[in-house]
Amino acid sequence: MGEIMMKNPIQPTIPLDADGVHHGFLKLPYSRDDSAWGSVMIPITVIANGAGPTALLTGGNHGDEYEGPIALQNLATSLSADEVRGRVIIVPIMNTPAFQAGTRCSPIDGGNMNRNFPGRSDGSVTQKIAHYVATHLVPLADIVLDFHSGGRTLDFLPYAAAHVLDNKIQESACMAAMQAFNAPYSVRMLEIDNVGMFDTEVETQGKVFVTTELGGAGTATAKSVAIAGKGTRNLLKHAGILSGAPDLSETVQLDMPDEDCFQFSMDAGLIEYLVDLGDTVQKNQMIARIWPSDRTGCDPVSCVAKRAGILAARHVPGLVKMGDFIGLVAVPV
Repeated sequence: MGEIMMKNPIQPTIPLDADGVHHGFLKLPYSRDDSAWGSVMIPITVIANGAGPTALLTGGNHGDEYEGPIALQNLATSLSADEVRGRVIIVPIMNTPAFQAGTRCSPIDGGNMNRNFPGRSDGSVTQKIAHYVATHLVPLADIVLDFHSGGRTLDFLPYAAAHVLDNKIQESACMAAMQAFNAPYSVRMLEIDNVGMFDTEVETQGKVFVTTELGGAGTATAKSVAIAGKGTRNLLKHAGILSGAPDLSETVQLDMPDEDCFQFSMDAGLIEYLVDLGDTVQKNQMIARIWPSDRTGCDPVSCVAKRAGILAARHVPGLVKMGDFIGLVAVPV
């Protein structure tokens, strides 16, 4: 016999299919030492007006990334139902426990939400949230935008991204939506590991999917938040949910052809970057060096680019461990 999955315990406090503007929560019962009958309350807004496409907009998949939550909080308070044709579902802080702790992963169960899809209805808190999103929200959507940035440990050039897919019709639709978002950089993206990602779940369901990396270093800037806000409305215009044409400006097209784009530390120590984000690098150029953090008189270890391109992402803290990601070299196209 096959495994029998329990019904997901999460319940929305607002209707997901009614016209108008509705603010509420996804309520997940969570019994714990300090609240025996407590719940995790995940904010959600639904703005709907008649027939039309549905967009699912998510932020806070990781709890230390802020551009998406800020932009989506703003949209939830500023967008009226009269502006909408169809429906916009906004979940600005998807991994609420992690967000409230300011951590990438949940402090409740250690779960990295973006490695827990499609989740489990009878699993951990993180798995239950992932399962509800995958089985109750994604199926409603025609297009999905999931905001990311570098969190506390990475920093990125501000880019929107779409993935190379086996289904080329779907891939073309995702790439077109990514171009409509119109971040300063637009990336044809390769993932280090896509197992359990929200991206993979959405794409497997056949939806149009766009993601971002809009900075990082554990904060948000006026520039990165503005990019997020403009891009969100551009995407909704592209989908036909908002009227008008996207507000487009110049964007740099980047590709991630293979795993040579990624650089990882083979040593632990104090990292010194020799190039900055956006700088052009050549193949075999030293992009950083790692000094010992426990003694003097020793030469640093060189970190050399495996391909030519521009530095699109880097490690943020000044100390690195063996195996840490330290650089992404993307290729202009």
